Amino acid sequence: MDKEIKQLKVSAIRNGTVIDHIPANNLFKVINILGLYRSDNQITFGTNLESKQFGTKAIVKISDKFFVDEEINRIALAAPQAKLNIIREYKVEEKKKVMVPDEFTGIVKCVNPKCITNNDKVKPRFRVISKKDVSLKCHYCEKITDQEHMVFI
Repeated sequence: MDKEIKQLKVSAIRNGTVIDHIPANNLFKVINILGLYRSDNQITFGTNLESKQFGTKAIVKISDKFFVDEEINRIALAAPQAKLNIIREYKVEEKKKVMVPDEFTGIVKCVNPKCITNNDKVKPRFRVISKKDVSLKCHYCEKITDQEHMVFI
């Protein structure tokens, strides 16, 4: 008889946050959006992991880091289907689903070079027009930016 052996592909963390269900091709966007490359925390990530829901996915584990709402909003722009698991003493204490809010301010640059936000000290502000494949409409010039063309501030 063959027994199925389950194995962790990414090691467990004692305390911190796991960002799961990141599209595999957006892993480094999430890392950049959150500025994790500047972090002193232990970070483990994996990509092209098997996912029943998406085929492949990426995952990020950050020790001793718990995200605030603004950071979670940033995750939603690159990985709207992501889930956050809050870990305390190696156990999942809380699960949060990333929710794409109706508006974003100061996170993404407008793609229109003539927009006031790119020429004056005005914070970019967008209304979300699609939450599935995130698309944003600039509050000032009404230019639409899709997920593929987003430039994060």
